[in-house]
Parts: sequence; C-alpha cells; structure tokens
Amino acid sequence: MTAPHLASPEREWEDPTSVDDVEWGVRLLAATPTHEGRDRELLRQWARRADEFGSGLEPVPSAARVIERDDGLERMLLARSTSRPPTVELYTDTLSLAEELVDARGWRAWYPPGSVRAAALAHEAVHAHLHHGPAKAALKQALGHTVLRLGRHRVAGHVAGAEEVAAHAYARTVCGLGRSPLLLTAALRAALTRPGREN
Repeated sequence: MTAPHLASPEREWEDPTSVDDVEWGVRLLAATPTHEGRDRELLRQWARRADEFGSGLEPVPSAARVIERDDGLERMLLARSTSRPPTVELYTDTLSLAEELVDARGWRAWYPPGSVRAAALAHEAVHAHLHHGPAKAALKQALGHTVLRLGRHRVAGHVAGAEEVAAHAYARTVCGLGRSPLLLTAALRAALTRPGREN
C-alpha cells in the first residue's frame, strides 16, 4: 500500500470524505501511467468493476511472514510484499501516522483500532492472490477491457491500477471498514507531502 500512488483531492479545500470510494478508485486509475487522457466514464466503469470484484472475493489466506520496519514515512509506504520468500514488510511509523490521522479526523467509526494494520495485511495478501492463476484472469474478465476481438472470441486486457482498486475493496470488506483504505491513503499522501513537513 503506497501513499503516493493516489491522487490528492483535486482542490485544496475539498473534503476527502465527500469523495466516495469508487471516485477514489477513478482518481487512482487516472494517476496511473497509461491512463493519461482516458475517458473519465471509462475509468469510472473500471473502478466500479474492480471495486465490486475485490469486495466479492472470499477471504484469502496468507503464508507470508511479516517483518516490521520503521522507515515507511521516507518511502511513503504502509506495507510492501516480496515473493522470495513470501514476506510482507509493515512500516510501523506510517501505520502510527495513519492511526493519528484517523483520530484527528474523527474517522474511528470507519477504521476501528488495529484495522489499519489488518487492512494493510489483507491488501498485500490479495495482491499475491491476484498475481497469478485464475483470480488474475477473473479480474480481467470482470473489467471487460477487450484488447483483441476475433469473431466471437475476445482477449481481455490488463487495466493498470485495477488490481490496486480491487485490493483496497477487498481490505475494506474483509476488515469490516466503513470506508475504503483509499480514503485513508489519500489523507496520508496529503499529510506526507504538505509543505514544511519533516519526516
């Protein structure tokens, strides 16, 4: 889960809670390379489908070992996965800042104590699940992005950023959050990039 991957509110005065979870997904896709100039409604369609796909996934087990680090603020990371061996790095300094933001903004009903950590782990687990095999193909089919059509046959294409939207929706659902972690990620990004902040 990276903080800078997400666009900030489009206006400095915009209340981030007024932006719904699908729109945060649209903004994530719009900020992803390869989507420059894409039609906003197409991005909304993909974001909605990715959100529905992620929220509909069954719980995904994870055998990854968890390592805690404290240099996430400088990296702008909450968590990161590596595959050999399967490992999730959790950045405790960023998790602490996220918890502070939840309290400061009055979002505790959406993100109960401990849920930010749980959501980060769930997010990384579903990324590993979507990386290979049938789940990856199923997401492509759900998005409906056709890159090649031969008669009745079509080839579903990859949509950059859609897996990220799906992973956030999955974490929201399995952790019982009131809002997508995308909202909290946007708040983190704004906090970490505001002028004069010292990490």
